[in-house]
Amino acid sequence: MLSIVVIALILLYSIILHELAHGKVAELMGDPTARLAGRLTLNPLPHLDPLGTLLPLLLMLTGAPLVFGWAKPVPINPYNFRDQDKGMLMVSSAGIVTNLFIAWLLGLVLRFLPETNTYLAQVLLYGVRINVVLAVFNLIPIPPLDGSRLFAAVLPYRFQEYMYRLEQYGLIILFMLLLFPPTEMLLSYIIDLVCRLLAPGFF
Repeated sequence: MLSIVVIALILLYSIILHELAHGKVAELMGDPTARLAGRLTLNPLPHLDPLGTLLPLLLMLTGAPLVFGWAKPVPINPYNFRDQDKGMLMVSSAGIVTNLFIAWLLGLVLRFLPETNTYLAQVLLYGVRINVVLAVFNLIPIPPLDGSRLFAAVLPYRFQEYMYRLEQYGLIILFMLLLFPPTEMLLSYIIDLVCRLLAPGFF
């Protein structure tokens, strides 16, 4: 039970930092919407999404190979960006880059631990994997994940419209993909590879 609580807290704050990164970069690009909405905070309450919070707990309790979740998306208004295309690209990538940076930082701490066969080392390993999972998962180009917005930012406008129309079906498509064994195997392979790159010798 203690392990589940610790993992849940790591997952929760990894997701919150992911969303904070979106909001902060949006503000730097000229859009204060996230700050005005009270979303640039480490307080978890404004960020909680009922389904996104409950799902990872269910996945952990059932021993699922992939554990992921999400927070309420940080509100942004791209019309406030000084450069809309560059703004969307920067904001969409901010959360992914943040999770990869956290994973790298935790991997760095692991390498400097005097003893790696400890509970602290296990917690850090969980932290690395959770953040890599969030980064890789969010790269999937299906709305409303960040990957879809990164993809849309480099598409011609007429194709962007199709991507945005997909958003209402995004979660259904995503769950169908994740239930497809080859997709799960591919994601697991990529996640393991990135974990080994960020924390060599521990995965």
